[in-house]
Amino acid sequence: MSGAPPAGYDPHAFTPFAVTADLAVFTVRGGRLQVLLIRRGQEPYAGAWALPGGFVLPRESAETAARRELAEETGLSAPVVAALHLEQLRTYSEPDRDLRMRVVSVAFTALVPDMPEPAAEGGGDAAQARWVPVDEAADLAFDHAVILADARERVGSKLEYTCLATAFCPPEFTLGELRNVYETVWATPLDRPNFRRKVLATPGFVEAVPGAARLTGGRGKPAALYRAGPATTLHPPLLRPSEGQG
Repeated sequence: MSGAPPAGYDPHAFTPFAVTADLAVFTVRGGRLQVLLIRRGQEPYAGAWALPGGFVLPRESAETAARRELAEETGLSAPVVAALHLEQLRTYSEPDRDLRMRVVSVAFTALVPDMPEPAAEGGGDAAQARWVPVDEAADLAFDHAVILADARERVGSKLEYTCLATAFCPPEFTLGELRNVYETVWATPLDRPNFRRKVLATPGFVEAVPGAARLTGGRGKPAALYRAGPATTLHPPLLRPSEGQG
C-alpha cells in the first residue's frame, strides 16, 4: 500500500537506519567449495574482501537489491543473476556492525553449479571480484565472516534434504564422484560403503546407466555409472555423519 502516513503518526519519531542485502554464493570449483567475494574499493574496509551486497533502495525489495548489487559488483550477466535461486538466510542487526551508521542486513545464500568467472574488475564500490576457496576466506569486512559461516552451514544442510549434489557431477557419474561433492561441501570424509548404501536406498536419487562403467584409477573393476534421478528432495534425508562416524 502507498499514500500518506496515518493521522498523528510522526515518521521522525524513530532514529532512521539503513537496510542492506548481502549474498553468500557458493560453487564447487577444482574440487573445492568456493565463495564469490569482492574486494572493497571504498571505505570502510577499503581493500578488504567482503561478500557482494549493498544498500536497498527506497523502492526495492531486499531480494531485488541483492540481485542488482551482485550484477553491479561482480559483472555477472543479467541472465545469470536472474536465474539464481536465492534463499534468504537471516537478518543481521547488531547495532555496531557497520562503522557508517546503523545498518541492518538481509542475507541471502545460494549453492549453484557452472558459475562463470566474475569480471576482473568489479563495479559499484567493488574494486575486484573473484571466487575464493571458503577455507581461504579470512579477515572479511564487517561481520561477513559470521554471515559466511552461517551460509556454509545452510548449504551443508541443503545437501542433506535435496538432490542438489548431482548438479555438481557430470551427466553420468560414479558414486565416488557424488561422494566427493558431499565431502567437499561438508568438509569431512565419508565412509564409502555406508554412503553407497544410503544413496542407492534413497528412492529417485540416482539411476544406474545400464552397461556403463568408468575406470577410476584404482585397482579392480571399473565403477558403475549413474545419472540424476527424478527426485528433488531426499526421503529419508542423507544426514551428515556425527562426530566420530563416517
